Amino acid sequence: MPVNIEKYKEITAELIKKKVTLIAVSKTKPNEDIAELYDLGQRHFGENYVQELVDKQAALPKDIRWHFIGHLQSNKVKYIAPFVYLIHGVDSLKLLLEINKQASKCGRVIDCLLQVHIAREETKFGMDASEISEVFSKIGELENVRICGLMGMASLSGDMEMVRAEFKQLKNLFNKCSEWSVVSGAFWFLSMGMSGDYKIAVEEGSTMVRIGSLLFGAREYPE
Repeated sequence: MPVNIEKYKEITAELIKKKVTLIAVSKTKPNEDIAELYDLGQRHFGENYVQELVDKQAALPKDIRWHFIGHLQSNKVKYIAPFVYLIHGVDSLKLLLEINKQASKCGRVIDCLLQVHIAREETKFGMDASEISEVFSKIGELENVRICGLMGMASLSGDMEMVRAEFKQLKNLFNKCSEWSVVSGAFWFLSMGMSGDYKIAVEEGSTMVRIGSLLFGAREYPE
């Protein structure tokens, strides 16, 4: 399915007015589709799989800002550490320590978001408030990561009031963390909202939305 250029222009115009960053989720999509949006001015792209991200980064323009938005395993951090722009899904202190280690080897400071579990599905990853508090208690020891905000995924549900309540919960925690993050000094991003619920997420305070299927169409996964 070709890139939906009209929908891209519509969403971009909508988000610019509200100062919300669009992450075009390009997982499983070919480089040609990414290049099409790149030529229209899109620079933020999100990927879920490490090897796919590494391959695309090598082949596509170097000013693309690559966001890793999937579940990141500690043993794969080293592959994206040299270039990743923002890691959205930091769901444990252990992972954050590994990102810090690999960033140090690359001579970089890597920006990260702490993933919060707000959905009812147990299958989604993320920390709770006490785990996030523990991360902030240790952040002064980590010189090569910068905690820039929070990320969360609402329940996959048609109950939009429940989804809205989950986004409100995350925004409240974001406000609380902003008070804790004096050491970080860079608590800017609240990454919540995807193709099916981004409008509600923006209404509830999201500063960054991750949209894929509205732009690129349905995904086809290999057997």
